[in-house]
Amino acid sequence: MIVTAAILRNEIGEILICQRPEHKSCPLLWEFPGGKLEAGETLQECLRRECQEELNIEIEVWEEVGTTNYDYPTFSVKIHFFDATIITGEPIASEHQQILFVAPSQLDKFEFCPADVEIVQKLKK
Repeated sequence: MIVTAAILRNEIGEILICQRPEHKSCPLLWEFPGGKLEAGETLQECLRRECQEELNIEIEVWEEVGTTNYDYPTFSVKIHFFDATIITGEPIASEHQQILFVAPSQLDKFEFCPADVEIVQKLKK
């Protein structure tokens, strides 16, 4: 499965993280906003659509900052992480338990989905 994820920073450099709902895989773990690539979409289109659907924001997608591959027990995922900025809207947690902006140095205080751990380490530096 191919997935995109946004590294969205606010004006003071904090990064948006989202807590997964209790009823989905990786319940209550943290992740970066994004989602599954649909047929015919580019990675950037996917990321814009997912942020609109899940957070009610429009974003500008910049360069890809990393990829991770992870094998969960029932599926494998490849995540493409992109730097992005919010163009319009304030993020709302319509599909997540909660959303927070946190300083990069604080990221390790949150338990992330295993597929996101590698990029979390990179962002802390």
